[in-house]
Amino acid sequence: MIKAILIFNNHGKPRLIRFYEYFAEDVQQQIIRETFHLVSKRDDNVCNFLEGGSLIGGSDYKLIYRHYATLYFVFCVDSSESELGILDLIQVFVETLDKCFENVCELDLIFHMDKVHFILQEVVMGGMVLETNMNEIVGQVELQNRMEKSEVSLFTHCSCS
Repeated sequence: MIKAILIFNNHGKPRLIRFYEYFAEDVQQQIIRETFHLVSKRDDNVCNFLEGGSLIGGSDYKLIYRHYATLYFVFCVDSSESELGILDLIQVFVETLDKCFENVCELDLIFHMDKVHFILQEVVMGGMVLETNMNEIVGQVELQNRMEKSEVSLFTHCSCS
């Protein structure tokens, strides 16, 4: 099961944080700092998974991550998850973001947080993987965009009368 999804930049600033297990706010902040410290000091040519930090379960948990440009995408999972499966899931998530934002960057995560969370919820909910087919995910995002546009046009049409 996925316990947390963390995205932060090269300087350790969180850009998306989603915990699927309860942690107090101060513990969450410590987990974010510890995770960034563990992941950022690793060389780019080593494997992309390691044991979880002391705060998030130690050896029972794994940190699986990918580093793209200025962003680290980190999934904290329990021992029942496949490392390669989660790496593939991260790839699907990033490719979906790329498709929806036309070359996603850190600013997209900042200024379109609602859309990023919607995409993430199409992929993972409650710590369980829902969808891995990028075309299905993009289709749901496009459907949501059309619904939002129709609501806006309906609202502007009604308020002008």
